[in-house]
Amino acid sequence: MQKVILSDPKTGKSYSIEVEADKAKIIGTRIGKEIDGASIGLTGYKIQITGGSDKDGFPMRVDMPGRGRKKVLLSDGPCYKPTSKGVKRRKTVRGNVLASDIVQINAKIVKAGTKPIEKLLGGEDAAEEAPAKEEKPKKEEKPAKEEAKPAKEEKPKAEKKAEEKPKKEEKKEEEAK
Repeated sequence: MQKVILSDPKTGKSYSIEVEADKAKIIGTRIGKEIDGASIGLTGYKIQITGGSDKDGFPMRVDMPGRGRKKVLLSDGPCYKPTSKGVKRRKTVRGNVLASDIVQINAKIVKAGTKPIEKLLGGEDAAEEAPAKEEKPKKEEKPAKEEAKPAKEEKPKAEKKAEEKPKKEEKKEEEAK
């Protein structure tokens, strides 16, 4: 099972299409090639392959020939973005040819067909038939801390100071005895 992520440059939307690897006639094509959309169920469309990744998440690279994985020293471009100038790193990438173990294929629409893509994929029908989500009942709000505890009566500062003075004087008298 392969997943084709199809982007529409005119609208900016992306569509995810599940395609069985046996039925898809896209295995063996290179990145950058245009294919007929009928191979993935979009009659009348022309699609250009822009990339992909395999079952373990290793990305495909345009300038790597072949189908397999290779460890290459990268300085820039797809699959690696250096943090500072001149930094290179050895990364594992896949070749530019689609193989059976490629799980995700990235593509874009080059030529649109007569029917809108939503109708071919069942997007509009599915959106209309899907039941509206039910709202969950809201949890009862807990009272704020101020409301939960009874408020302490605060005495004015003048009264506090008046109470503190006699206490200090009493302590001094006790020490003197």
